[in-house]
Amino acid sequence: MMHTPKEQQKGEAKRLLALLPRFVGLLVNLLKDPRVSRADKAILGATIAYVLNPVDLVPDWIPFFGLADDLYLIALSILRLMLRTDPSVLMENWHGPEDVLKTVRKAADIMVFFLPSKVRQALLGKVNLSNGGQS
Repeated sequence: MMHTPKEQQKGEAKRLLALLPRFVGLLVNLLKDPRVSRADKAILGATIAYVLNPVDLVPDWIPFFGLADDLYLIALSILRLMLRTDPSVLMENWHGPEDVLKTVRKAADIMVFFLPSKVRQALLGKVNLSNGGQS
């Protein structure tokens, strides 16, 4: 039985959700680690504060899109933090079976796949991931 790209992405998203506790542990460890950039920690903190703020650009009560913008911003700030952190520091702080960078990149790709094209273009125009996250 052939799966559509959307079905494949949904399956991959479920697999990544199972790793969520490990990602939370990784983030807690990275936020405590002095070798991680303070600027990247601040960006992640500001993103989390935005997500927790009840006033939102796309209200959370709008089905799917209300949460998608929040999740995508969190994914981008986490991806930036991880791409700008030395890989050896990431590996010291990661307690999972998979390559943490590949897994985070896959999560970001999945989130991009589900966004409307105009939103995707607007967000990707602001963050350049092609140069290793350095912007």
